Order: sequence, then structure tokens, then C-alpha cells
Amino acid sequence: MADPLQQITGSIVALVTPMDVDGAVDYDALDRLVEWHITEGTSAIVAMGTTGESATLDNDEHIAVVRRTVATAAGRIPVIAGTGANATAEAISLTRAAAECGADAALLVTPYYNKPPQEGLYRHYRAVAEAVDLPQILYNVPGRTGCDMQPATVARLAGIPNIIGLKEALADAGRVRELVSLGLPADFALYSGDDPTARDSMLAGFHGDISVVANVAPAAMARMCAAAVGGDAEAAAEADLPLAGLHKWLFVEPNPIPVKWALHEMGRIGSGIRLPLVPLSTDHHDALREALRTAGVLH
Repeated sequence: MADPLQQITGSIVALVTPMDVDGAVDYDALDRLVEWHITEGTSAIVAMGTTGESATLDNDEHIAVVRRTVATAAGRIPVIAGTGANATAEAISLTRAAAECGADAALLVTPYYNKPPQEGLYRHYRAVAEAVDLPQILYNVPGRTGCDMQPATVARLAGIPNIIGLKEALADAGRVRELVSLGLPADFALYSGDDPTARDSMLAGFHGDISVVANVAPAAMARMCAAAVGGDAEAAAEADLPLAGLHKWLFVEPNPIPVKWALHEMGRIGSGIRLPLVPLSTDHHDALREALRTAGVLH
């Protein structure tokens, strides 16, 4: 297990995958985003998560985006590769490829659609961890997967040496308290996967936020997360206040539709997005544009 990875706290961006209008990956724009996040103080980058449209890139593209992100980061910031799948063999293959690309860790969403029971989840994650010697972060997002990994299963998996953390996106304060109180290993990290509740989760004991909002407001999210992880509730609330509109309007349609529109509006990426996702409805343009202005990232 890499020592630097154990120390990741704060704002971790769930990075979009920039695309041209025809849907082709724009690697030059990807490079610029990585450089921007390093400059703005983002703690780490997740490449090829949900926000990166992993569901609509084929395996070769998926691995190419991870490889390019790692190469551009060049060791200046940790890169975590999304490698989850609903087939254990595929998750192993993607995780092995991420390790070969030089990723610092993998983020593995719970198997989706096939709805495994808790024992199936345990065996799935154990199999990936035993097959690939790479630090691995569990990812629970039942609103997308139809599968909710319970805290007791997290506790079982936390005993596996290279399973080093959990991204929890249930957005439930009771779940946050339960996870914090589990007595997990000291080097096991808990990350929020829900921007609107991330500040409260970190003040309750989580170690950071794997964030969509950080795509458009990286410096502000870095400040807010640092304050919250440090237990400074007043400073965290002050930093979070201008981001309130983004916490709402970046999720008004399924992620990453709004955040890709926002980054295009900011001039940082092209307008491309892949079917079955479509561009943000014009009904929401004015409100999201105003939220970007309030956050100080659009003038």
C-alpha cells in the first residue's frame, strides 16, 4: 500500500471526460483540466468514474483516459481509476489495467443491475483485491446501482490490506454516523460521494469528498473540504455558502449532464456528451449560470 495514498484528504475531483461535439475524447482538454486541478489545490483525481462517463466509453478508451491522466499528472497528484463493473472478472481486468497504467488506486462501484446480496459483494471485492495488488476504494451509490452495501460488509472488507477506503454516496446522516462509529482501521478512509451533504459528513468524521462540484470550483471546494476535515465548522460553512447553488443545480439532471454544460460555459471543455445522455435542458441554463457566477467561477 502506497503511503501517500493513505494521506489523501479533502477535495478529490470526480473528473469529467472532455469530448468533441462528435463524442470523441478530447485529450488536449483533459490535459488542461488535470493541470488546472493541480494548480487549484485539488487533492486527487478520479478518472473514469460515473462523472467521467465510464458507462459509455469502451474498454480501450477507458484505459486510454486513465493512462493519459496518469501521464499528465506525472506524480504531482494521485490518480484514482474507476474500475468497477457488474462482472467480477471485468472489474479485475480493468483494475489490473489501471495498475499497469500507473494509477495510484482504484475506485470500484458496487456491481450494478444484478443486485448481489451482501455476501456476493464481499466475495466480489475480496476477489478483486486478491487478484490485483493495488490500493482499492469501495464505492456505494445505491441510487444508481440498485445495490446498497451495508456498514457491516464495509467492516468485513476493511480488514483486507489493500482495501483502503469507501466512497459513500447514500446521503444519509444516519449512515454517516454508523460508518464513523464502526471502529474501522485508522488508515481506512471514508469519503463522501454527495456534494450537498459532504460538509456535514466531513465534520462528522469523514476524510474527504469525491466531488462533482470540484470540477467547476476546485479552489473553493479545496478550501471548504480542508476546513471541514480539520473540524472548523465555521470556516467550512463560510466556504460552502457560495457553493450552495452549485450543490443544487449541478444535480438538476443526471450527472454529468449539468457539470459538462457548466464547464463548456466556462470555456474549459467542448460540448460533447455521449448518448444516452443529452445536453442540459435550456430550462436550467439561467439558474446554473447564476450559480456559477455566485460561486465566482463565471464572470
